[in-house]
Parts: sequence; C-alpha cells; structure tokens
Amino acid sequence: AGLGSPRVLRGSLTAPSPQDWEQRQEEDTLLIERILLLVRNVLHVPPDPTEEQGVDGDASVHDRVLWALHITGMDDLLKFLASAQAEQQWALHVLEIISLMFRDQSPEELAALGQGQAAAEHGEDTRELETLRQRELAERRARALQRPSRHSRFGGSYVLQGLKAIGDRDVVFHKGLHNLKSYSHDLGKETRRVPRRRQAA
Repeated sequence: AGLGSPRVLRGSLTAPSPQDWEQRQEEDTLLIERILLLVRNVLHVPPDPTEEQGVDGDASVHDRVLWALHITGMDDLLKFLASAQAEQQWALHVLEIISLMFRDQSPEELAALGQGQAAAEHGEDTRELETLRQRELAERRARALQRPSRHSRFGGSYVLQGLKAIGDRDVVFHKGLHNLKSYSHDLGKETRRVPRRRQAA
C-alpha cells in the first residue's frame, strides 16, 4: 500500500468537512460515507500468510496499511470524526475502522506494550538523574577541597588583659593583631556629626 491512495482519500475527506453539516451537499455526504466504507473494507481484508511470505519480524500488509494511514494523517482525521459533535452520524463507521485497526492485537499486549515503554523511559530518566546527581556531588566535593578552611579576613578573638571593659571584665578584641595599635574604645561606634554652626572655629 503506497502513500498515494491514503493522501488522496484524506484530501477528499477534508475538503467537505470544514463546511457546516447543514450546508453540506448530498454529494459531499455520500463522498464521506464512501471513503469511510472504502477504508473499512481495505482494513477488513483478512491476512494471508501464504501470499505475504514475509520474514519473521517483518511488517505485515495490514501493518503497512496502518503506517500509510498514520503518515498521511488519516488517523487524526478519524479521531476528529469520532469526537466532533457535528459528525456523530459517522461514529459507527469510525468505530468499526478503529476496531479493524486493532484486529490483530490483544488488549493484554497493547497494555503491556505501553507499560513496558513507560517503565523503560522511567528507568532511563532515573539513570540520567542519578548520573547528574553523582556529577553534582563530585563537583561539590572538589569545590570543598579547593576552598581554604578559614577565609583570610578572620583574625580570631583576643582578650586584652589589663584593659578593662564595662563591668570589670577584660576587653575582647575581634580584629587581627595588626590592628591592635589603632585600638580605641570608640572602635566600631558611629561618629556623631556636629552641625557646622556648632563646630569649633
């Protein structure tokens, strides 16, 4: 089954469908019905293994017809006809076509196929996430090893004996020892701004 025939059928089927069902001519309605019946009859042909003589795993004629219908977008058009409120008169034809599409498949196989795909995709996603997580942990460890244990601005805390703070306690100095020469009790306090008129001459 080439792609030419389904393309022609799909083109003929989409030509009258945008029209409202009340404005549709009798010829358009007959054309749609004939096309749906033709698709149904093509899919209704029983498989003949002696005629096909295919290799194991090779696609059967039925599968190739379904692939041609999918490539040309005929399956999307059938879904539209099945779900459109104004096209309910074709529902039984579309239902019969869909049942013939799945003629060789059992529901158990179809359900298992979907679950197998989902499980495979889920397993692949899990593996990718685990790989990304391991890479991020390795980068975090490498950054932790490169950074020094203490940053250079930390000078420690020192107790200045002999210099009293409030309450007869020794002064605790939080700056580096090289800043000790410039120590005063006003260190860290905001300087009070004196207005210009009160400044000393």
